[in-house]
Amino acid sequence: MKIVVAYSGGLDTSVILNWIKETYSAEVIAFCADIGQEEELKGLKPKALRTGASKCYVDDLQSEFAKDFIFPMIQSGALYEGEYFLGTSIARPLIAKRMVEIAKAEGADAFAHGATGKGNDQVRFELTAAALSPDLEVIAPWREESFRKEFPGRAEMIEYCRVHKVPVEASAKKPYSMDRNLLHISYESGILEDPWFDAFAPANSSMFKLSVSPEDAPDKAELITLDFLQGNCVAVNGKQLDPLGVMKTLNKIGGRHGVGRVDMVENRFVGMKSRGVYETPGGSILHFAHRQMESLTMDREVMHLRDGLIPTYSTLVYNGFWFAPERLALQALVSESQKNVTGTVRIRLYKGNILAAGRRSPVSLYRPDIATMEADPTQAYNQGDATGFIRLNALRLKVAAKVEAGTLKKASPKTKKKK
Repeated sequence: MKIVVAYSGGLDTSVILNWIKETYSAEVIAFCADIGQEEELKGLKPKALRTGASKCYVDDLQSEFAKDFIFPMIQSGALYEGEYFLGTSIARPLIAKRMVEIAKAEGADAFAHGATGKGNDQVRFELTAAALSPDLEVIAPWREESFRKEFPGRAEMIEYCRVHKVPVEASAKKPYSMDRNLLHISYESGILEDPWFDAFAPANSSMFKLSVSPEDAPDKAELITLDFLQGNCVAVNGKQLDPLGVMKTLNKIGGRHGVGRVDMVENRFVGMKSRGVYETPGGSILHFAHRQMESLTMDREVMHLRDGLIPTYSTLVYNGFWFAPERLALQALVSESQKNVTGTVRIRLYKGNILAAGRRSPVSLYRPDIATMEADPTQAYNQGDATGFIRLNALRLKVAAKVEAGTLKKASPKTKKKK
């Protein structure tokens, strides 16, 4: 049996790799995706081989992540439950997609992941596998009772590594867990499981990696411009950039102004509530600027239609249905809506705030000569037309109000006069 295992080199995945190899008497191929986490990947391959893998892939997927996953999602305006920029959610289908590709190339029978069995990631990994390779077996050790009995805690994992000579550096467990990629960093569990705990208090400033606290941000605002072409940002401050370059640039700019911090209690797909703290500096700027560009260039009814689908789209991403036909269908609608989202947005960043400072577009639908309170030189709008417009829209409201008050008079039936 041959199994592809998601591997980071940490304690959990090191134990899982070795445990799977022994339990299933399998050849194990390790895989690590570089999606912008900027964690130390040097030496990961030899470490995986010493742990028991026959081969280790360490693939740089950052460009694909930005272009084919982050940017299409930004076009949709997605925000889960009004706050979460879906940084972890959107990364999982890409990781699983690459694992499926490796499994096919290597002739593997299964792939395995280290998701705990209580969260959303297990669903995201496995729904992606189901959509892309329905016959590929998925192994999830944390959902196996034998694995949980053998490793009820961190101490048992460290002892397992000592006995089996698995190369890991045993260290004190962090008071929270962290997941980093090009779009964000998420923090959860541990001390953050208390929803009353103030994650943004000065005493906890060392937790954050991508942004300074708004209180410590510069006292002077910074103006930046973003150029859009058909819904995608193609330049920052006049410099042409690919999607990866856009994300890296905006992360740096947003981080130094303390933008993009979120603390929320969200609803997991598996049924429980979960508290998460997030840093999304570049994504927050891009989301805001994109909306400003749409406000100038997108037809009202198209915008309202797309906006009505934002909760559905966001939930599909959050729950792991990136490769589902309904998400692909929604994406087609989103792509159509972006054809004229072209122009430049100027924004002001100041102490955690993102403020609009200007918008312009060669295909702007905003006409100041029509919207003006002064005389309209184009005569495109006649105020007198509004009288009938209002009367027709008010009709049902008047009828309902009179029925409610019991004052609506019914017309008496006409009777024919006898000759």
